Amino acid sequence: MTTPLRPATPLIECSSGQDVAVAGLLLAAGAGRRMGGPKALIEVGGEPLVRRGIRLLRDGGCDPVVVVVGAASEQVRALCDGAQVVHATDWETGMGASLRAGLAALSDTTAGCLVALVDQPQVGAEVVQRLRAAHAGGARAAVATYAGMARNPVLLDRTIWPGVALAAIGDEGARGWLRAHPELVVQVDCTDVGSPDDLDTPDDLHALIEGAR
Repeated sequence: MTTPLRPATPLIECSSGQDVAVAGLLLAAGAGRRMGGPKALIEVGGEPLVRRGIRLLRDGGCDPVVVVVGAASEQVRALCDGAQVVHATDWETGMGASLRAGLAALSDTTAGCLVALVDQPQVGAEVVQRLRAAHAGGARAAVATYAGMARNPVLLDRTIWPGVALAAIGDEGARGWLRAHPELVVQVDCTDVGSPDDLDTPDDLHALIEGAR
């Protein structure tokens, strides 16, 4: 389950994205042990989560979209619909390995990257657009918040990638760096355009499906 972030910075509201080169980085390498299989392959509404995540990033204006794979890599890769695919060789050590692999694969021309998790199917494209708008306004790091709680996705300016990569150990992802640099983190309210609920277990998936009926 995703551990909430609590950057001690003001909450802002953003309404739209801007034309700044922001890549979409979809972390989809996990084995999904509690789910019983890789979550990237699970279908919600007839669509595999990895395709749903790619569509989210594209609809939100991210280009390119990079998918980091690990478990069942060939099966996941086959669903990536033209997105760039990167294999995290040490994906089993945790999310940090996936984040490091993804950041290393991004082009030098990319100004920032929007990091999304494959198991959050209720995050909407406008969440991505609002984070992009915050970045275009000068934010070094922008974090989506829901009902006052900072969660995912997050947008990271290129200038902080080296520090984020160094701090991305085990399952920390970007959280360690964000906690250590609250003065550089902008919170973006996305309560009205998405939900951060992630899918960890079959019960979570069942609840999502039942709730959509």
